Amino acid sequence: MRKYIVAFCIFCSFLCAAPRTFYPPIEPNQTGYLPVGGGHTLYWEECGNPKGKPVLFLHGGPGMGLSAYQRSFFNPDLYRIILFDQRGSGKSLPFASLENNTTWDLVNDIELLREHLGVQSWVVFGGSWGSTLGLAYAIKHPDSVKGLILRGIYLCRSKEIQWYYQDGANYFFPDIWENYVAPIPVSERGDFVKAFYKRLTSSIAGERSAAAQAWVGWEGSTSKLLFDPTLFADFTGDEFADSTARIECHYFVHNTFFDTDNWLVENVDAIRHIPCIMVQGRYDIPCPIEGAWDLHRAWPEAELEIIPDAGHASTESGILDALIRATDRFSSL
Repeated sequence: MRKYIVAFCIFCSFLCAAPRTFYPPIEPNQTGYLPVGGGHTLYWEECGNPKGKPVLFLHGGPGMGLSAYQRSFFNPDLYRIILFDQRGSGKSLPFASLENNTTWDLVNDIELLREHLGVQSWVVFGGSWGSTLGLAYAIKHPDSVKGLILRGIYLCRSKEIQWYYQDGANYFFPDIWENYVAPIPVSERGDFVKAFYKRLTSSIAGERSAAAQAWVGWEGSTSKLLFDPTLFADFTGDEFADSTARIECHYFVHNTFFDTDNWLVENVDAIRHIPCIMVQGRYDIPCPIEGAWDLHRAWPEAELEIIPDAGHASTESGILDALIRATDRFSSL
């Protein structure tokens, strides 16, 4: 009888285990600026153990920039944590610039940063657009990547851009959609990305600001399973809105600068040998689960963990738990 009681207690403790959450907040050990050409200079920072396993954090957007909490996905005793603001984002200069700002510029920037910091290879961690960029970088530089941890897989195919910005996601959020489309005249609503790009590159400050607020308000309202007013407020801050909306729209109106619509899946053979964990919310609206599933079907060696009660955001409990477990596992790669 005793052995059954012990087994039952172990089972109950497993069921009741609290989900993993962020490591305590930390400050950078060092920061710097790296000129990368094309008129751009990147802000970077390093945290955690200077002799630990190098890990690169790739923020979303494109254009969102860094937030302090993103340092805390990793055990600071085990990881050398490296983060940077992508072109036009955060503290990188010039702010919100679209010139010489493409996927391939960012891929080259990552290699320049790796060489600048003396890293031989690193784990790459990215969510949403960060997953796109992480995949593109790994395909181009597989010898530089020790492992991939990806969240909210975004393949940036035309159908995914169409779903979120033109026709699809609006059926779930018709009330919020009205705020998104408000700055665009009815005559231009056949192509919202193109219409927003026209306004986000306008020299008229009021027009540009209204378009930016509508664009990021849509994203900030639909990124979690349940609406989060704090997240919405973060998204709609003036500077965040300007860089995020302008740069995202710039990438999407140019088909993310990929040669083909399904480029990431078509080139997955280049990274098939790299350990990868993908974490995907079942009800992710900005980056629907179909993208993660298509990538997993093409790359079954990569692990896919579907979180049944989550949307898109990395801070949702189930997603965060899975990401922290993944970074703990990869600390021993």
